[in-house]
Amino acid sequence: MRVPLSWLREFVEVPSEATTDDVFASLVSVGFEEEEEIGFDVTGPVVVGQVLSFEVEPQKNGKLIRWCQVDVGEANGGVRGIICGAQNFHPGDKVVVTLPGAVLPGPFAISARKTYGHTSDGMIASAKELGLGDDHDGIIRLSEWGLDPEVGSDAISLLGLDDVAVDVNVTPDRGYALSIRGLAREYALATGAAFADPAARPADEVRAGEGFPLEIDDARPLRGRAGVAQFVVRTVRGVDPSRPTPPWMRARLQLAGIRSISLLVDITNYVMLELGNPIHGYDADRLSGGIGVRRAARGETLTTLDGVARTLDEEDLLIVDDSGPIGLAGVMGGETTELGGSTTNVVVEAAAFDSVSIARTARRHRLPSEASKRFERGVDPLVAHAAAQRVVDLMVELAGGTPGDEGASLPFAYEACSIALPERFASGLVGVDYPAARQQEILERIGCAVSRTADGFAVEPPSWRPDLTDKWTLVEEIARVDGLDKVPSVLPVAPAGRGYTREQSARRRVADALAASGLVETIAFPFVNQQANDLHGSASGEEVPSVRLANPLDQTAPLLRRSLLPGLLQTAHRNLSRGTTDLALFELGTVFLPEAGVTYGTEENPPRAERPSDAQLDEIRRSIPPQPRHAAVLFAGDIAPKQPGRAAERAGLESALDAVRTIGEAAGVAIDVAQGQRRALHPGRAGVLTISGEEVGYVGELHPDVASDADLVGRVTVAELDLDRVIALAGDRVTVSSLATYPAATQDVSLVVPATTPAGDVRSALVAGAGDLLEHVALVDDYRGQGVAEGSKSLTFALRFRAADRTLTAAEATEAKMAGVFVAEQRFGAQIRD
Repeated sequence: MRVPLSWLREFVEVPSEATTDDVFASLVSVGFEEEEEIGFDVTGPVVVGQVLSFEVEPQKNGKLIRWCQVDVGEANGGVRGIICGAQNFHPGDKVVVTLPGAVLPGPFAISARKTYGHTSDGMIASAKELGLGDDHDGIIRLSEWGLDPEVGSDAISLLGLDDVAVDVNVTPDRGYALSIRGLAREYALATGAAFADPAARPADEVRAGEGFPLEIDDARPLRGRAGVAQFVVRTVRGVDPSRPTPPWMRARLQLAGIRSISLLVDITNYVMLELGNPIHGYDADRLSGGIGVRRAARGETLTTLDGVARTLDEEDLLIVDDSGPIGLAGVMGGETTELGGSTTNVVVEAAAFDSVSIARTARRHRLPSEASKRFERGVDPLVAHAAAQRVVDLMVELAGGTPGDEGASLPFAYEACSIALPERFASGLVGVDYPAARQQEILERIGCAVSRTADGFAVEPPSWRPDLTDKWTLVEEIARVDGLDKVPSVLPVAPAGRGYTREQSARRRVADALAASGLVETIAFPFVNQQANDLHGSASGEEVPSVRLANPLDQTAPLLRRSLLPGLLQTAHRNLSRGTTDLALFELGTVFLPEAGVTYGTEENPPRAERPSDAQLDEIRRSIPPQPRHAAVLFAGDIAPKQPGRAAERAGLESALDAVRTIGEAAGVAIDVAQGQRRALHPGRAGVLTISGEEVGYVGELHPDVASDADLVGRVTVAELDLDRVIALAGDRVTVSSLATYPAATQDVSLVVPATTPAGDVRSALVAGAGDLLEHVALVDDYRGQGVAEGSKSLTFALRFRAADRTLTAAEATEAKMAGVFVAEQRFGAQIRD
């Protein structure tokens, strides 16, 4: 909200020496956010001049210029020669002259300069050049603005160009502050200055009159809410629409961000800014009968003031006459009854409409307006009579009209709600000691009616504060006005013994370990289509049950994911399209696994403002599908870049297996890998991940067709695990081992086994047979070729043996190795390769 200081001073005592920074500081102290200072940015000698004569001089480019002799007063150098391209003035006209040394918005410095064969000693200004509007078709003729000042007098003060405005951000719950009235009251709260309410007028001054046809039909209220709470109609006869808007009003509207249109329209906008109640004016001679308020009928249309023909919705609240719709109530008027250059009789409307209805209409038609912005936030229902009277007064004073006897108003009795505020509640909630007298003083200053009760106060909020609905909002006002700087900053102390749960700690260890090993964590939207859920949410790719969103953001992705891989593929695609070809990504997130034939959801909502019972919580948990947390990784491109003396290393299946091992080590459990099949993975390059025989995930190379559909090139390897299950199977085991003090004995063994035997199974046999002396075993070679029978393979394992209490002999290490070989022979027919 932009507030010109000259306007603010009409209703509250702002010291003459106060700067915009002072006003900002005061408003910030009561909870507003400072935006910027707004002025006309016009400085230097800008004076009233009178055109004595001019000569029209055609130019070679076809342009006509006028070489003018302009009297700017003896004090300003007398008569000056000035070049002007405008054609809308005559000898004798008084104009605004910017003399050398002046600076206009831009900034645009004025100086004497030679042009078109003359030295132009200044410039005759237009409204646009002074920042007073968008009109650049001609210069300002002061007679057209209703002015006849003395030649040579200061034009800056004459046109209000010396005024300045402060712009503050108003939060949506404080709609009363979208007015000079509201912010003047807030300034008074902050400074203690005297405030004069411009809406406080005797009832006999603001009577609406009688006899004007008014019909309110709200038989179909929106969601049980009446569409209109107050509606006042006044009439003004015999206005002169050709009269200019006075400079002071034009300047204030401009500073407040409203474009000057015409005197009659400017008056309605001016009163809206002043009192916060949007006003609409109708050309009385273009009305058919009286005015009514009702909901739209199916198929009705309306052409609004912006020239757009709109098809109306049955929930839209309309202003109508006997011919049909003439305006969208609280949003924008219609073309048929707009105020124009031929208007001589005006019907003035001031109303209070339902905020929900207006907000829905404005959004439905994509038609935000200054009026709808205020109605959405709540307008004081008791200010309509004063606002209508203010418009009438200004149209009489400035447009030469006469108040009409005709008028109407909706019978309205405001009922203030009473809020119980315990005396110690504010102090206990905020942490500041607020004496009872101080609380009552603050609440009365913001306009509340306060009475004492046995344990505190009974508070009736003022009509302009619809946001004050309970004791918590009252406490917010007490803290705000007393000073938010007084609220202490105290960090709560965590109770002893609290912290992350075991599952939370394990998940963080997994994420930290993956990030430390060089992967980048990503977060993708959990929304996919059925094809993605079928492909990645099952091993065989068959259709699987999915959770469908009631109101999806994207109609092409209406389901919740069953796998993290679709999101990782989208992330990889986006990065590759932007030139990032080497990717190592991971995500930890929730997947949604509904069971076929199970209906989820509950008809009853949990209770508010209290903790649900254990039975209610169990019911809520049963009403949602299983949502385990998964961990997934994706590798593409190079895992190590090309370096001097070293070729680039491509990411492959071993990269994904390393990530799986990293997850297992961080969770505290060993994860085994066995050959497997999966529809989304390459045949023969896919594995099943198990813990103690229980499947917990999969790993492998993405099927080329799947990679191609995602526009990914080269080999792409992935892995996905049920992280919740991994952590659960890890249990509370914590492995702590001492540093070895005795040397290790290392040996290798090459075993020939059938080619279909998984290397992991052979490794498990070696571990089972070698016993406790075996400290580590790793597969180092898988050979198939000359010297190995067809249908067989040679697996070479590196073994490390160590004893905790002695140095092992070579014989002891060999004995343990051969024990492992024996078990492998028994299980798979393994033979030591010669």
